Amino acid sequence: MPRALKEKKGERLLLLGNEAIARGALEAGLGFATTYPGTPASEIGDTLARSARETGIYFEYSVNEKVALELATAAALCGVRALVAMKHVGLNVAADAFMSTLYTGTRAGLVVVTADDPSMHSSQNEQDNRYYALLAGAPLLEPADPQEAYAMAKAAFPLSEELELPVLLRTTTRVSHSRAGVEVGPLPAPEDRKVKGRFHKDPFRFVIVPSVARPLHKLLLERLERAEARAEESPFNFVLGEGEELGIVTSGVSYSYVRDALEDLGVEGRVSVLKLGMSHPLPRKLVARFLGSVERALVVEELEPVLERSLRALAQELELKVKIYGKGTGGLSRLYEYDPDRVRSAIAEVLGLRDSEPEPVWTSPDRLPDRPPVLCPGCPHRASYYALKLALGAEFEKTIFATDIGCYTLGLLPPLAMADHLLCMGSSVGTAGGFSRASDQRVIAFIGDSTLFHAGIPAIVNAVHNRHKFLVVVLDNRTTAMTGLQPHPGLEFCATGPAPAVPIETLLQGCGVRHVHIVDPVDLQKATAVFEEALKESEEEVTAVISRHPCVLLSSGG
Repeated sequence: MPRALKEKKGERLLLLGNEAIARGALEAGLGFATTYPGTPASEIGDTLARSARETGIYFEYSVNEKVALELATAAALCGVRALVAMKHVGLNVAADAFMSTLYTGTRAGLVVVTADDPSMHSSQNEQDNRYYALLAGAPLLEPADPQEAYAMAKAAFPLSEELELPVLLRTTTRVSHSRAGVEVGPLPAPEDRKVKGRFHKDPFRFVIVPSVARPLHKLLLERLERAEARAEESPFNFVLGEGEELGIVTSGVSYSYVRDALEDLGVEGRVSVLKLGMSHPLPRKLVARFLGSVERALVVEELEPVLERSLRALAQELELKVKIYGKGTGGLSRLYEYDPDRVRSAIAEVLGLRDSEPEPVWTSPDRLPDRPPVLCPGCPHRASYYALKLALGAEFEKTIFATDIGCYTLGLLPPLAMADHLLCMGSSVGTAGGFSRASDQRVIAFIGDSTLFHAGIPAIVNAVHNRHKFLVVVLDNRTTAMTGLQPHPGLEFCATGPAPAVPIETLLQGCGVRHVHIVDPVDLQKATAVFEEALKESEEEVTAVISRHPCVLLSSGG
């Protein structure tokens, strides 16, 4: 039984922020959940997958985030409360559907969880997905800790239904992966949970051709006005303290850092804090009252100055005299995660205090050596890379290696050094086509099994149709390894049991790839020979080698 299901009403569970989101959604009557696994959001889907049979919900690991959102949207339009979870760059994949879903709106509650990754612990960028709320016109909730993640997930469904809009629930790595005591409520019995509904046709709302979309945009703006009124009274937006010397406006995990910093400095009585949990639409009246009650204001928010710019614009519009500090104050930056030390420095600077850092709990006499991530001992990807390296021989240095998102991206590091370019999920195949056309160099694209299903197929079709000449190596370790060993469509099972597999070799052949080889990289001699043959074939047309061997963690129970 998942930890998130163990306790009953009024008891406390030690939960990850992601587990708390799953628990809150289940308590709210969630009936339908989808995801494509991506750190730091993965445990939301994993928890719901393990809960599906016991709670009666429908759950699936979808082929990518766009499909996951489309499925959840359809469920919500049938009157079933639905949730879709993804990491921040996953919302880029789902953005086309997301933008239009704000126009059509929803019937049952629809919650879109996006987990941002400041400092890029497991991501290729640290984009700030609060901008998606502004861009799309979505109500935005930002939890500061696991307890609030639970509460916001639970509250997001009725809020979505009241506004008839999907709600964007934005977490960050420190909220998703911190663990804290969470007081939980009752779970609905499976027979009381709505998992099936009915779609009532309304083409002049749900078929957004231009003549339909125009009035829907007007309706979206009206709904956002209602959302702003809800933000004004939201329990997730509140003022802490009564100090007039300095007011701090903050959201998300930064609020926790502010609390720690104020205690360290001993200035709680001089400072008041406006904590915004429902931060979009901005509760303008609440913010204006707060800014009018303090001499100076400091905005503490990770990544982009979203709140800061909004507050500056509002202060200018209302001709408020308050001086607003933000990025550039005391080390506050658009880069990377914050911590209590950095926030403390900013508060001390504005208050004109000398910032004396507290004594560290432990210090190392010598700097520890860097320990970059490496492929696991026994990882089949290492054998695949080595066999291909042997097959290339003297051609190795002249070859362009386009890689992709997955464990195998670690082929970047010496002594393998077989990664020259990476953009995003599925980009290896697309960029390989570009490299092959724009240069006379040999080109090899690496892509994982799950990533191929997620985003590689359109580029394969494009390569065949446009006669690109390169080698695609599908590193098939029989799982979605990097995010926690979740299933994908190439396997004979899904999250909840047996399922028909979509064989990768059949898929590639169906896309028009004439030469498709399958090797076990552990058989080094045979794998090298097959790679040598495939390299020759790829001089004339796109060629594929499926290097298939199970992830070592599958056999070790990892």
